[in-house]
Amino acid sequence: MSDQYQTAFTAPHHVAAQTGQQILDAGGTASEAMVAAAAMIAVQYPHMNGLGGDSFWLIAKAGELPVAIDGCGAAAQGANVTAYRAQGETLPDHGGPAAITMAGTVSAWQKALAVNPGRMNLTDLLYPAAAAAEQGIEVTESLAAASEKTRDRLGGLAAFAQDFLPGGKTLQPGNKVVNPALAATLRTLAEKGLDDFYRGGLAHSMARDLAAAGSPLTIEDFHAHQAAVTTPLTAGTSKGQLYNFGAPTQGVASLLILAIYDRLAAQATTETDHIHLLVEATKQAFLIRDREVCDEGCLTRPLQSWLDETVVQQCAAQISLTQALPWPHQARPGDTVWMGATDQYGTMVSFIQSIYWEFGSGVVLPQSGVLWNIRSQSFSLADSHHNVLAPGKKPFHTLNPAYAELSDGRRMVYGTMGGEGQPQTQACLFSRHHYQNYPLRDAVVAPRWLLGRTWGDDTHNLRLEQALYDQCADALKQRGHNVTPVANQNELMGHAGAIVLDTQGKVAATSDPRSDGTSFTGVCDAGTRFNGENQ
Repeated sequence: MSDQYQTAFTAPHHVAAQTGQQILDAGGTASEAMVAAAAMIAVQYPHMNGLGGDSFWLIAKAGELPVAIDGCGAAAQGANVTAYRAQGETLPDHGGPAAITMAGTVSAWQKALAVNPGRMNLTDLLYPAAAAAEQGIEVTESLAAASEKTRDRLGGLAAFAQDFLPGGKTLQPGNKVVNPALAATLRTLAEKGLDDFYRGGLAHSMARDLAAAGSPLTIEDFHAHQAAVTTPLTAGTSKGQLYNFGAPTQGVASLLILAIYDRLAAQATTETDHIHLLVEATKQAFLIRDREVCDEGCLTRPLQSWLDETVVQQCAAQISLTQALPWPHQARPGDTVWMGATDQYGTMVSFIQSIYWEFGSGVVLPQSGVLWNIRSQSFSLADSHHNVLAPGKKPFHTLNPAYAELSDGRRMVYGTMGGEGQPQTQACLFSRHHYQNYPLRDAVVAPRWLLGRTWGDDTHNLRLEQALYDQCADALKQRGHNVTPVANQNELMGHAGAIVLDTQGKVAATSDPRSDGTSFTGVCDAGTRFNGENQ
C-alpha cells in the first residue's frame, strides 16, 4: 500500500469539481473537499440538489473498512396520513403540503467532517459557494431544461417563480441566477457551525417559513434530526468486494445487479449478451428492491441477507440468455448529483445528494433561500404498503453511492444521478471497465441504456442511446425486449463519474460528458498547490 497518494475529484458540474480539487490541493481531506463541493453544487445545480435535501456518504480510509453516513430526513412528526388520504389517492407534488420530510444533508456534512476530520475551517469550505450564490450562477442547458419542464407544476409558487421563472419566463442558457438569501445562510453556517441548521437561529427561521408554506414540519422536527454512521451493505464478486448503502436506499439493488451478473458474465460473448444479461439482472434486483426496501425500522429482514449467495444464485437461475422477462413495472424518477474524491491520505469518498424531483417541492424559504425537497413522493398512502407514510418514518431513496475494493488491490468510487437509472448506470460503467476492459473514461462515455422511466416520464421500455440502438436493437428485440432509441449522450442516462486509485497511489478519474462536469487530479506536497488536468 502506498504512503503517498495522488488526489482527485469528479463532479457533474465543473465549478463544484474545481472547488473540491482546490481543497484537496490545499491539504484538505476528502470529506472537507466534498463538503465544499456539496455546498457549491447546491448553488450551481439547484434543480438537482440543495441544502433542503438529503445526502448519503461512503467514506473509505486506506486499509480500513468503509463507513456509511445516513443523511436522510424523516417524515414530520405531525404528518397526518388521514388528512392526506382525504385529499386524494396520492400525496401532493408541489408546495408546502408536499414538503413533508426533514432535510438531512447538512447533518451528514457535519458527521462526515467528524469521521474524516482535517484542519480546514468552515469558512474555507462554505464561503466559495456563498460567493457564487451572491454573485450569481450561469444557467446551464440542464438547469434551463428543468425550468421549462417544471413550469406547470411549480409556476404557481410565488417564491419559486421569482427565482426560477423571472417575469413568468423559463430560464435560458447563459442567464444568471442569484440567491443572496442562500449566500447569507452559507455564511451563517460557516460562522455558527453546521448544527445551526437544526438547532439554531437558522432552524427557527426555516421552521417559520415552512409553516407559512403549509408544511407539516416544525421546529421539533429540526431538533430531532441527527445523521447516523452505519455499516454499508457488501457483496463479493470475482472482481472484488463491492459496497453500497443500506436502507432506506436502493443500494441493495445496485449490488444485486452486479453480483447476479458476475455469475452470468462468462455467457456474454457479444455486446447484446452483455446488455441483455445486465437488464435481466436489473429486473431481478428491482423485484426484490420494490418488495423489501423501506425505513430500516420497518424491514422484514436485514437487507444484507438479500445479498447471500443462495439469493444471488436463485436470481441468476431465473435469467435466460435468449429470452427477456416480461416487463414493465413501476419505476421511480429522481434528480441527483454524485461526486467522488480521494485525498493525499488515501481516503476515498463516494457521495450523493438530492432533492428528488427537479426543484423538489418548489418551496423556496424566503429568509434562508433554501429550496425544500420532495422526498415525500417516495411514500404511499396505501395502509398495507411497506412505504406507507407515517410520522417520523424515513422515505425510500433512490440515492446510493458505490465503492469497490478490487481483487488486484485497486480501489474505486463511482456513481451517478438518475433515480431508477442509478443502479443500471453503476452496473454499466463497472462492468464495462472490469469485465469488458474499457478504459475508465470510455466506460462512462460509451452509449448506455435505461430500463424503465426516469426524470418523470411514463416510458417503461428499454431505451438505448442511438449508437447502441443501431448496433443491438434488432438482436434485443428478438430476445423479447421492447426497445426504443434516444439521442446519443442523453442526460436521461444520468451523470456518471468514477475515480480509481491503484496500489502505487496513482489515480484515474473521469466525469460524464452528459453533464456539465469535469474531473481533476492533483498532488498535495508540503503545502504547494498543483492544478489538475481535466480528464
